[in-house]
Amino acid sequence: MTLNTFDQLFFTVFTAFKTRYKQKANTIALFYLSALQITLCFLLGVFIATFLTKMNASTISSEKAWTLFVLSAIAIHFKNWLKYNGKTRKVLNAKFNKSKAKDHNLTLLLSLPFVCLVLAVILLQSL
Repeated sequence: MTLNTFDQLFFTVFTAFKTRYKQKANTIALFYLSALQITLCFLLGVFIATFLTKMNASTISSEKAWTLFVLSAIAIHFKNWLKYNGKTRKVLNAKFNKSKAKDHNLTLLLSLPFVCLVLAVILLQSL
């Protein structure tokens, strides 16, 4: 089991908040990672919808697209909740602490979901 980019981001946020919020650090990191992945999914979906609209391709209805997005958001959060609670998180945490992980800027990491959301809203307005 190797650490992917999202694992590294999770443990960077986890270790940053572990000193201040001992009990809530896992919840904060879980919420951050889920928010990041959901906004990336939203950005990708809006980009594809905009592209297909400009190409005059027939796509699914707006209502079905929002339903699909909500279901995928729930699935992403549930997957992260299962992955980062329990034994898997402890094994990944040991690997993260043992490896020489890159030092990420916490402010930049925390702004990534907001940047993705702003880009998605800008693309959504062009529909």
